[in-house]
Amino acid sequence: MASIGTIAVRVFTSMARIPVQGATVAFTQGGTGGRQTLLAVRVADQNGHTVPVRIATPDLAEGSQPGGATPYATCNIWIEAPGYEYSVSTGVQVFPGVETVQDIALIPLPENTVPAPENTQFNYTTPQTL
Repeated sequence: MASIGTIAVRVFTSMARIPVQGATVAFTQGGTGGRQTLLAVRVADQNGHTVPVRIATPDLAEGSQPGGATPYATCNIWIEAPGYEYSVSTGVQVFPGVETVQDIALIPLPENTVPAPENTQFNYTTPQTL
């Protein structure tokens, strides 16, 4: 039986954690053949926060035994905002019955620079060994 976890994003810039309002945030999961399935698209509010997305996760009991199933689901987060590098975070973990809030810092582009694939920051979340 599957459970549900939720994930939300807080998008900001600089060490001062200035919110990035209006950032477009896409949540995806890996599918067969390397294809991604779009789960949801959200827009960051004035505080840089998105509305949570519900994601199916393994049942908590399935991951409680050694050698059992991984007790979390993973998703990928794609973010774009005018004036900032693209951001792609993969392997973000979502646990059953928990709201995960993923902080993602965007890097400002130099003035008059158009976002391009080479201006993408990639982040990979290492799987937990639970």
